[in-house]
Amino acid sequence: MISVENLSKRYLVGHRDERTGQHSYTALRDVIGREMRNVARKTIDVVRGRQVVQGDTVEEFWALKDVSFEVQQGEVLGIIGRNGAGKSTLLKVLSRITEPTAGRITLRGRVASLLEVGTGFHPELTGRENVYLNGAILGMGRAEIRRKFDEIVAFAEVERFLDTPVKRYSSGMYVRLAFAVAAHLEPEILIIDEVLAVGDSEFQKKCLGKMGEVSRDGRTVLFVSHNMETVIKLCGRGVLLGSGQVVEIGDASAVVAGYLRGNYSGATEISLNDKPRPFGLPTRIRLSGANVVAPQLDWVFPFGQSLSFDIWIDSTILIGNAELGIGLFSTKGYEIASWTNACSGDQCVVRPGVNAFRVDYEDLMLLPGQYSIGVGIRSGQGRDLEDYVPDAILFEVTASARSAEINGRTFGGALVPRARLSPLTEVQPTTAYADLGR
Repeated sequence: MISVENLSKRYLVGHRDERTGQHSYTALRDVIGREMRNVARKTIDVVRGRQVVQGDTVEEFWALKDVSFEVQQGEVLGIIGRNGAGKSTLLKVLSRITEPTAGRITLRGRVASLLEVGTGFHPELTGRENVYLNGAILGMGRAEIRRKFDEIVAFAEVERFLDTPVKRYSSGMYVRLAFAVAAHLEPEILIIDEVLAVGDSEFQKKCLGKMGEVSRDGRTVLFVSHNMETVIKLCGRGVLLGSGQVVEIGDASAVVAGYLRGNYSGATEISLNDKPRPFGLPTRIRLSGANVVAPQLDWVFPFGQSLSFDIWIDSTILIGNAELGIGLFSTKGYEIASWTNACSGDQCVVRPGVNAFRVDYEDLMLLPGQYSIGVGIRSGQGRDLEDYVPDAILFEVTASARSAEINGRTFGGALVPRARLSPLTEVQPTTAYADLGR
């Protein structure tokens, strides 16, 4: 459905000459000469059909450089990367909003794009009028819009404000109506940028369900998001962009793992020397008793298996009462749990040279999914020395016979806590309690 071959996009960026700043002495002849040169350069750019740039000097900036990939019919492709990696530029080129500098794009089918909040909306028109306007811009006929109008409005949940000018809408109402129109266009290709982040969680779930429905109908979806958990759930494949170039293409889980970790390694032991650390203390970490899978994740192990972390610390000083900590995070970056040796009362002495420690989790009971850990250390006396390595490793918990009944009952969250139910010996409460009214 989509074929991208050696796609490149160049922008010209203007810079002001600092030597002509307001604090320096500039003669009138210098100002006149500089302005005449700028006018001549801009005139030549207009005649040659090039971009006109403000500034004394011009620099070339390649937002995309030799990007190539293919997307099959019915596939949901996730595009991830840091801010400025070229994701939005790629979608604008694919949506034919801007022309590429070099390369070739082949699109087979009607394209609907949702790149910015309120794209194609006129602020003075009402929601009702903008449904017809935006639908027409996206290629829908009036009869088609009329046939789907009630469904679009119901999906967007803006019935009460349908005859209100959209300039009075909130950003969430804007994006709800815009997504509803684009999703009901029934395009062969649906391109969506990060705009869904504007909506509330309930509407985001509805949008994700709609995109899944679109893909099951044999249509193609390109999805850009910084929500890695959503990318893993929704997308079969992923593209990781960095500095305008393709870093990795493959299974969505594998690409997300590489993005979160910052590199690809299938070793049983991870070196942390390239991680940003103020004191350079933790140097290596290893997850014991797990199955190594390369290059998707650092480690994979089944639900219910005991977990051990081996940590090496290279120190030049003596820390007599150190506090070693491990934080457990979801792929969204939320901290699920944390542990330090202060919790268990174990002593941690770091001596000059290489020190090795093992932390054993006997029954962590993490539900199937992907997780990352951060490792930190600080001195117990005053805690004036601190070092922390975020996203040290990424690992995955897979389903097992032990987790089958849990997954079958659709439990939420990230872990199964140990808890017991026991009958109360006294039926009537003797202290204040919450009456649930049932």
